Amino acid sequence: MELADEAGIESVTMRELGRRLGVKAASLYNHIAGKDDLLDGLMNLALSGIDIALDGLDWKDAMRRRAVSAREVFARHPWAAGLIDSRDRRGRESLAYVDRVLGVLIRAGFSTADAANAFLVLDSYIYGFERQRPAAPEGNGTDGTGEAREILAAIPEGEYPFAARVAAEFSGKPFDREAAFEFGLGLILDGLERSLGH
Repeated sequence: MELADEAGIESVTMRELGRRLGVKAASLYNHIAGKDDLLDGLMNLALSGIDIALDGLDWKDAMRRRAVSAREVFARHPWAAGLIDSRDRRGRESLAYVDRVLGVLIRAGFSTADAANAFLVLDSYIYGFERQRPAAPEGNGTDGTGEAREILAAIPEGEYPFAARVAAEFSGKPFDREAAFEFGLGLILDGLERSLGH
């Protein structure tokens, strides 16, 4: 995970891992089957960091906690969202994760099909929002105001009035990504709640 965090997921190779551990890459095969096994292990470690609160929370609070927790994992490990999204999910750890999430939804009263759809909608939102994260870390002078000013400057005078209006809004004040995420998540959870029992 340290290697992936420092240099990106593409840097995680058997050779580089062996070098970091001070062993020959071939000796790693005594512990893992190969790079796919290594990547699956990284995916499982990332998934294990996502909180699926089962005790004491209603389904909406549990799904909100899962979404926020996933974003926290993705902030610590920028490679995790793409890796989880691209890997085969038939392993035991991955299936256990999926089962816990579906269990929360089905026990809340969602039909099997609606629970699967709710899971898909929530993950599509969480992962999609994550993929729009700026390349530079937040809190490092990248509050969106500079980008908004650049967009505003690129808009020809009198054209694209609505895009210009939004760019002008955020050229003077930071874009609150957390509030934006909560806004969308709230809409999805409220919509799912309305569909419950229909």
